[in-house]
Amino acid sequence: MNVAIVIQGIVGILWAAVVALIVVAVVRASKGNKVGKLTTTILITAVAAVLLTSISAGLVFIQPDQRGVVISALQPKGYREEALQPGLRWVIPYFENVVVYSIARQTYTMSIAPLEGEVKGDDSVAARTADGQEVLLDASVIYQADPAQIVRLHINWQNRFKDELIRPLSRGVMRDAVAKYRVEEVYSTKRTQMTQEISDTLRQKLADNGVLLVDFILRNITFSEDYAKSIEQKQIAEQQAQQAKFVVEQKRQEAQQAIETAKGQAESVKIRAQADADARVIQAKAEAEALNLIAEVLKTNPDLLTYQYINKLAPGIQVMLVPNNMPYLLPLQGIGPTTPSSTNPLPLPTPTANP
Repeated sequence: MNVAIVIQGIVGILWAAVVALIVVAVVRASKGNKVGKLTTTILITAVAAVLLTSISAGLVFIQPDQRGVVISALQPKGYREEALQPGLRWVIPYFENVVVYSIARQTYTMSIAPLEGEVKGDDSVAARTADGQEVLLDASVIYQADPAQIVRLHINWQNRFKDELIRPLSRGVMRDAVAKYRVEEVYSTKRTQMTQEISDTLRQKLADNGVLLVDFILRNITFSEDYAKSIEQKQIAEQQAQQAKFVVEQKRQEAQQAIETAKGQAESVKIRAQADADARVIQAKAEAEALNLIAEVLKTNPDLLTYQYINKLAPGIQVMLVPNNMPYLLPLQGIGPTTPSSTNPLPLPTPTANP
């Protein structure tokens, strides 16, 4: 509860009571009635009202988010050098008065949108880049009065610091920072760096005047219509280039895939050909080994070949006719019928010379 306000309320009631009593006294006196006791009551009430008025004039309640600057007729400089801190404070009535300042955080917005900023209408900051392009900046400055420098702030700016310090200083710092960068750096590569530079410079300049910068927010950057169109065309061209690059990469991957497929097929053919060749070599080696075995057997038993020949003949052949002037392919002339004592005689064809 603000005690100073309560006392002021009581003072108001007392003065109203004084006025009412005076009116009653005048009415009674006009009618010839005695007003002695009423006069005493009026005096007592008036004295109480004066005392409470004096007390009320000296009591000041400072809220937690406030500080008070005491303007004093009793001080050589005309003010107290220390600001009043939060709580119920006392000043000398009628010789000192208090100017209250808020130290809560506040926001000053400059925007191109008509209803967003402190100033109605387009209040964006027009600035030119290092290469001569005009840009419009939307920004918000979050600040608060420095509690330790409230007296200094009052002496230098009083209540004008928002419009005469925050606004012009912020706009000037923003223009100076933009002038150091090219337009493409402002909206892309060095936007963060530029914002930090504005924040650092603005913080220092505000601190020199008793104001603390809480944060600087670069809300938006707007370009001229011609440059905005050129940016749009550039972005379209970059997207088309990216699309063409993607198509080229896709074709390259397809070609690489075809090459790998062809390599795989060639390797498969090569493997099959090698397998066929190895199979033929193995078969040839087997046949050669078989012939070598046959040759070894024929060395010890030359009649085996004749036997094999005879087995190949049809079983019903009894007579063979051969030219009389031709030699025998096999030594058949030395082969005759088996003896009668053989259990299972082997029928052999009898060669007969053709006369």
